[in-house]
Amino acid sequence: MKIAYPHLINFFKDKPSIEDVSEKLFQLGHENEIIGNILDIEFTPNRGDCLSLLGLARDLSVFFALDTLPVYYTERLEALNLNFENHATDDCPAISFLSIDIDEIPSKYEDYLESYFTTFQINKNNFFTDISNYLAYEMGQPTHCYDINKFNGNIEFVSDDFNENFETVLEKKITLSGTNCVFKSNNEVINLAGVMGGKSTACTRSTKQVLIECAYFNPESIIGKALKYNLHSDASYKFERGVDPSYQEQTLRRFIKIVSDHTNIKSIKYSSFVSKELPVKTLKFDVKEIEKIIGTNIDEELYKNSIIKLGFTISNNHINVPSYRHDIAHQNDMAEEMARIIGYDNINSTVFKIHKTQAPEESEYENSLRNFLASKGFNEVINMPFSNKTDASIKIDNPLDSNRGYLRTTLKHSLIENLLYNEKRQNESIKLFEISDIYSRKNNGEIENEKYLGIIVSGRVGNNYKEFSKKLDHQYLEEHFGIDKNSIFEIPRDGLDTKIKNKIYMALIKFSNLPKNLENLHNIEVNKISFNTYKPISDFPSSTRDLSFVLSDKNKIKELEEIILNFKSIYLKDSFVFDFYNNEKTNQIKIGFRLIFNSNHKTLTVDDVDNEIDNIVTICMEIGGVEIPGYK
Repeated sequence: MKIAYPHLINFFKDKPSIEDVSEKLFQLGHENEIIGNILDIEFTPNRGDCLSLLGLARDLSVFFALDTLPVYYTERLEALNLNFENHATDDCPAISFLSIDIDEIPSKYEDYLESYFTTFQINKNNFFTDISNYLAYEMGQPTHCYDINKFNGNIEFVSDDFNENFETVLEKKITLSGTNCVFKSNNEVINLAGVMGGKSTACTRSTKQVLIECAYFNPESIIGKALKYNLHSDASYKFERGVDPSYQEQTLRRFIKIVSDHTNIKSIKYSSFVSKELPVKTLKFDVKEIEKIIGTNIDEELYKNSIIKLGFTISNNHINVPSYRHDIAHQNDMAEEMARIIGYDNINSTVFKIHKTQAPEESEYENSLRNFLASKGFNEVINMPFSNKTDASIKIDNPLDSNRGYLRTTLKHSLIENLLYNEKRQNESIKLFEISDIYSRKNNGEIENEKYLGIIVSGRVGNNYKEFSKKLDHQYLEEHFGIDKNSIFEIPRDGLDTKIKNKIYMALIKFSNLPKNLENLHNIEVNKISFNTYKPISDFPSSTRDLSFVLSDKNKIKELEEIILNFKSIYLKDSFVFDFYNNEKTNQIKIGFRLIFNSNHKTLTVDDVDNEIDNIVTICMEIGGVEIPGYK
């Protein structure tokens, strides 16, 4: 997120330099880069409370004293008689509406509002939408503005299965499918909740009467919708990370104040619909426990004053967690807050010893299995154990990424993603495996834990002339590993983001079944596998060349393969046999090699590739009895 330093500095009494602010952001765990007067900040997905000027200033207040805060409208608000029905209170437990009627649309904006658009070079839309966009930047709470004259006042919030067209405020036409949370009026979808409003009720430059919606959506109800419909917006980014459900009235009062700074308001009305009070999280105020977790002494007054500055309150020896801190659930989270405030570099390190223990038999077997698969040309992958929700999945109390808030219940989807990633990088033979624990919840509520071996294959068996035409399939897995055929299944390519036609086969096997399915493992002697260092993937295009050889002696095949398949070059990234023919009548053997060249630093020229080809050919011709028809 980009924050303008001049905008942020207005919140602090003493004006720290941009370098000082940047340093403290790093200390708080917010990676950032200074670009002129802009701080480009990376926030972890669980810190949605920092995605605004106000939220960031609040986080920095433990270092810099706050001075100026946003000014709000303080007069009594007349009740808005709105015909609104909420049919999905679990998805939207709290929502507020504000209607405003103004005399005239202002011809120019006040400096603080104008600065937002000029600093970030953002195009203006219309008066009310412009305020809405600025407010999300300043307060962190998205709002949506409807031209109140474009519908008859009735509005409802629903979560249902859809198969209908919807035109967004940006005039993009999409087809809603599956379950979606939407706002409707007269049975017409007017807003894809938490993502983007519709064109039919959008404000224009002439809109003077507006209905402003300010809502809290359950992040799980809207996650993935922006990606699904390719409708990425600042609002969806914030809603997916969780906004403050208790700050709606304050947000709308700030909206009123900004409007009143620019024009005369004829009418203001407000209504709020809270279907479900969100529980207040409390934790024991226990500085000794925090010291135990961090491993250093902490002054109790420092702890108390620091968390109060962050918005926590203390009563009856308990900490009340503010509603915007969705990431706080345990004493460990409070300890992390203090560790950042103190600074990890300022916490003294302690030497401790880990006593050696004998590896359990299962661990030894697991390592021998890894070595065995690696010796067969397989690569191990290690994936994050998190995923989206399923019926049997277990919820994580405090996930770093709201898109991955549950423990995965299968290795299948991760391995498919790994395979597609490798295919897109022109790997012709893909053999991957993963060993991981899988957790799931049974019908009776008990948690089940099983270790699984997952194997996925696709493409060529190998690069040499004996295997280049053979495909990785269920037979390969059965013959080479003794896997029960009932454990092997094909992954359909329908619906996958790929144009490759090679079949995909997978096996998912419980570790408890492995001795039966892979019983030959125990007696296999496996050489120590060499460690492969990381090699970066190039952003530049590759170049492919084919070389066809004619041999009069089949005993030369292995020698030729050794040269080409093991040729060392900074540009040759891959090589494999793509054609083989043995003409027994003429005693001639034709073998074709495909060579793929690529650079990590530039786009290769024709001369670059030709020089590499010449080097390869020169060495190959030294074998004797080898010809390259048509070469130069």
